[in-house]
Amino acid sequence: MQMNPSRIYLASKSPRRRELLRQIGVHFDVLTFRAGERGYDADVDETPLPDEGVERYVERVALTKAQAGMRRVLWRKLVRQPVLSADTTLEVDGEIIGKPVDAGDAHAILHRLSGRSHRVLTAVAMSDGERTRSRLSVSDVRFRALTDHDIRHYIATGEPLDKAGAYGIQGHAAIFVEEIRGSYSGIMGLPLFETAQLLDAFGYPL
Repeated sequence: MQMNPSRIYLASKSPRRRELLRQIGVHFDVLTFRAGERGYDADVDETPLPDEGVERYVERVALTKAQAGMRRVLWRKLVRQPVLSADTTLEVDGEIIGKPVDAGDAHAILHRLSGRSHRVLTAVAMSDGERTRSRLSVSDVRFRALTDHDIRHYIATGEPLDKAGAYGIQGHAAIFVEEIRGSYSGIMGLPLFETAQLLDAFGYPL
């Protein structure tokens, strides 16, 4: 089946990633993940491997999502387009910090981020069924000191519960951020510089 070079699939439900792709004029279709489809593993295992570094972890998950998405394209005989995926995680003191499991976990994460710096890593990956490539964005973010009221008020918005590190920089948590060194779009969840590099490598016209 011939590859369509003018559109891609986005293997993500994130509205922020959709917004960022639209920002740079990318035409895409959202490739949703559904469990139980033959030939497609929707349940990508995001459990860190023993002694796995955070850089390797986030790239592995992004690559796995892209490959799983392309398997679905091929199995369902969809129009063949490259699949783009991404994964974002935080690192504090060498520890991988993903999405909070509940409000209590979100509170503990935000308390840990208070008044200090952490790293935000986003890997973006693309697969066309023959090759799979990735790029990594690493940014440093410093939070001001947060009061217990700050944390409880923010959690009450519901915003941190589905985000790596329990916050979204594009939302209310922007008022917590003292300093950024790196990629704002990468912290949001899709680093546009690295994404553009991948799109160019796969022949997508920007």
